[in-house]
Amino acid sequence: MTPTRNPGRFAGLLYVVASIPGAFALVYVPGKLIVHGNASATASNIAASETLFRLGIACNLISQVLFIWVALALYDLLKGVSQRRASVMLGLIVISIPIALLNELNAIAALILVRGADFLSIIEKPQRDALAMLFLNLHSRGFGIAEIFWGLWLVPLGLLVYRSGFVPRILGVLVIANCFTYLADSFASLLAPQYQAVISRWMMPFSFGELFFMFWLLIMGAAPKPTSSAAAATAVK
Repeated sequence: MTPTRNPGRFAGLLYVVASIPGAFALVYVPGKLIVHGNASATASNIAASETLFRLGIACNLISQVLFIWVALALYDLLKGVSQRRASVMLGLIVISIPIALLNELNAIAALILVRGADFLSIIEKPQRDALAMLFLNLHSRGFGIAEIFWGLWLVPLGLLVYRSGFVPRILGVLVIANCFTYLADSFASLLAPQYQAVISRWMMPFSFGELFFMFWLLIMGAAPKPTSSAAAATAVK
């Protein structure tokens, strides 16, 4: 079935394609290289696996750019349900994209410090490592800001799914629930960082709604119901 006849499957495909490099950069790369609380070990890991670190930066950039098309595909799929809610959904996710793109400057700064360029020779290595860790922490906090919008856009998306009539309503409920996992993680990192890991574990059961929705679109597809005028025109043909 072509994307034109089943725009839901096309949106699901874009969603998955955009999410894979993002998951690699946000989960796999930090898990391999960053040692929390140990600037020296983290700097050594980055220096030894510079290609992996650079690939993480590139994948974050690619994922964010691809998400522009994901947002547009979902907008086209759901705008017939409610133009206003679809516009709010699109606006919220688009706000997060420049935040996430500019945030990669923090990772690039950390890489420059770890590599120890000539103009940084006046700074001792332990100090450079500490500064690199600072920029990596800023990188993490930058994504915490983006997470606010990664969560908020799921509310109008979930409402659109719930009221669409061509996607199971339960998926809309799960997508809205998923919103709170992003918000809880973002504000926990700001207001109660000592409890962030505990809060993340508590919210884990609600964190799969977006994933279920993504793969449902990819596997099952979805197509907006034709309007009465479109249906009449089809009948005449």
